[in-house]
Amino acid sequence: MLREWRCRRRLSQFELALEADISSRHLSFVETGRSRPSAEMVLHLAERLDVPLRERNDLLLAAGYAPAYAQRELDAPEIRPVRDAIEQVLSWHEPFPALVVDRHWALVSANRALASLVEGAAAHLLEPPVNVLRLSLHPEGVAPRIVNLPQWRTHLLERLRRDALATGDPALYALHDELASYPSGDPGQPLDPAFAEVAVPLRMRDGNSELSFISTSTSFGNALDVTVAELSIESFFPTDERTAGAIRAAAPDTRRETPAHPREAST
Repeated sequence: MLREWRCRRRLSQFELALEADISSRHLSFVETGRSRPSAEMVLHLAERLDVPLRERNDLLLAAGYAPAYAQRELDAPEIRPVRDAIEQVLSWHEPFPALVVDRHWALVSANRALASLVEGAAAHLLEPPVNVLRLSLHPEGVAPRIVNLPQWRTHLLERLRRDALATGDPALYALHDELASYPSGDPGQPLDPAFAEVAVPLRMRDGNSELSFISTSTSFGNALDVTVAELSIESFFPTDERTAGAIRAAAPDTRRETPAHPREAST
């Protein structure tokens, strides 16, 4: 397993040994089973290889040790600060869309503004558990409304490919293959020159007009819980005043009643 992760990161034994400050001989013995590493060494090597927390637990189990990272349900009392933080981010981002997904891109939570993006999608794609990428690219999902579908599809597939390579998760490879089989739209659709060297915008039909967004992804970088580490908050921002105005006009009561400053929320 360790050798597989090293190869996935495209490191030689010598390079990893230098990164981990151990001898190449010792690393070779660990990989071939001639030497049993301590739990601390397993975690040390996993950290240098940027192995996700879930897979670090797998490495520990394979070496004969107990998992080091808990995996709690999102409704667990210990996760309440995370839930509160997520709700604040989702709420404060309204009236613009924001959502939370897990490692497999299943929808965990969303603000009410998400409805503006998924309007018209087939009911079966909106039944829990909702896979956000499938909902986006399925021909019965959001895809027919996406003006620049070829570019947006390429962007999502590339991100999914990177996730699969980073984690080695077979489910992500399977999802990538499924989404890659969906219609790709008109390949001749040019990229908006205003964003050609900045980001791939999401351009969507809205009646006779068009909405345009750029997106950001936020994660809990200091997470020590598997569930929390695998969460990602996806936020959409309007790229122009027309889009911002259309969203605000369509959802004038979307913003929840929230304190004006985080300190007020904590008190």
